[in-house]
Amino acid sequence: GGTACVLTGQPFDTAKVKMQTFPNMYKGIVDCFVKIYKQVGFRGLYKGTTPALVASVAENSVLFMCYGFCQQIVRRIAGVDRKTKLSDLQNAAAGSCSSAFATLVLCPTELVKCRLQAMHEMQLSGKINQGQNTVWSVVKGVIQKDGPLGFYHGLSSTLLREIPGYFLFFGGYELSRTFFASGRPKDELGPIPLLLSGGVGGSCLWIAVYPVDCVKSRIQVLSMAGKQAGFMGTFVTVVRTEGVLGLYSGLKPTMIRAFLANGALFLAYEYSRKLLMKQIADSF
Repeated sequence: GGTACVLTGQPFDTAKVKMQTFPNMYKGIVDCFVKIYKQVGFRGLYKGTTPALVASVAENSVLFMCYGFCQQIVRRIAGVDRKTKLSDLQNAAAGSCSSAFATLVLCPTELVKCRLQAMHEMQLSGKINQGQNTVWSVVKGVIQKDGPLGFYHGLSSTLLREIPGYFLFFGGYELSRTFFASGRPKDELGPIPLLLSGGVGGSCLWIAVYPVDCVKSRIQVLSMAGKQAGFMGTFVTVVRTEGVLGLYSGLKPTMIRAFLANGALFLAYEYSRKLLMKQIADSF
């Protein structure tokens, strides 16, 4: 699921990070894509794909594993049997809870990804020297400059994004599945309803938490050049210097990516889960 998500949405994610951290350099999504292509070619759209794959696979593995555990916790709190189907709201609460655990593996890998994606702009602006353009060089730079805890720059911002965001993510997904199922079991839904449901869930997440993600990206990228203010300090600076709309730089590629990538994520997740369950059933 995580692999499908990255391969579908990486070019849009690259544009998002660049437009979030250096909004004055780009007039819009088309201008950003054209400049990326002129600067480094097609491969520039997939800059940071390796850490993005690691981040997405790690995050979604932990997220969906903990989602199952958190569903059991919600059942216990609600006082219902472990085989009882949870409501859409209860599933949303379980998803929100599971995101806190996923953040611990997501933050370090997403920091490396964001820095690689915005490396060209950091060099153009003179904030860093040339040369730090590989995964290993970024990792080594973080360890040398800030130690292992340097990978957790933007952790509070990531938590602020993930916990409410994944409530809406799983809530939007489950509500959409309920709508498409129309009284039938949700597990019988075909690929198109699953794609659309995943797209709705992803869109709900990003519309709600986008300003928080913008602040997170700036903290993680600009901390390459020196110590940055925390979440509130960065938030206030963006609003004061660029206005409220500064918090929404890069929203368009994000929404395109949110629908496509999360549709692919849930489609891959549901079908791989069914395949694994079938193999387990067959083995017995």
